Amino acid sequence: MRTTTLTAVAVLAAALTACSSSDSSDARDTASSTPGVDIAAAEKAAGIPPIPTGTKRQQLLDALAEVNPGVVAYEDKAIDAARNQCSALNRHAARPEWAASQRFSYRGVTTTEAQGKQINEALTSLGFCKV
Repeated sequence: MRTTTLTAVAVLAAALTACSSSDSSDARDTASSTPGVDIAAAEKAAGIPPIPTGTKRQQLLDALAEVNPGVVAYEDKAIDAARNQCSALNRHAARPEWAASQRFSYRGVTTTEAQGKQINEALTSLGFCKV
């Protein structure tokens, strides 16, 4: 049972880190209807912080806008990308700047690896990725 639960959490965590904003809500809905799956625990295990609200959300959006104003044109997408980027940072990914440049390039917005590095620095300095 424990192995099955841990496997399910690992699969869910991997799926959530690969989802876009619209996909992640679908994945959460599916997972929340699956017995025995705790979304918050799965995200935490994957190094993904909770969705920020209020002041923390605005601080995050402001920090991202300082690096690349285009990424916050789609606020929910930017928040999802930041949360997922925390997984790369918390798991010490081999190329975190590249991962950030990919996560924050969408819908006509291009983020360079140099900007990815700045995004990673912003996420770290805000303490956003602490789970």
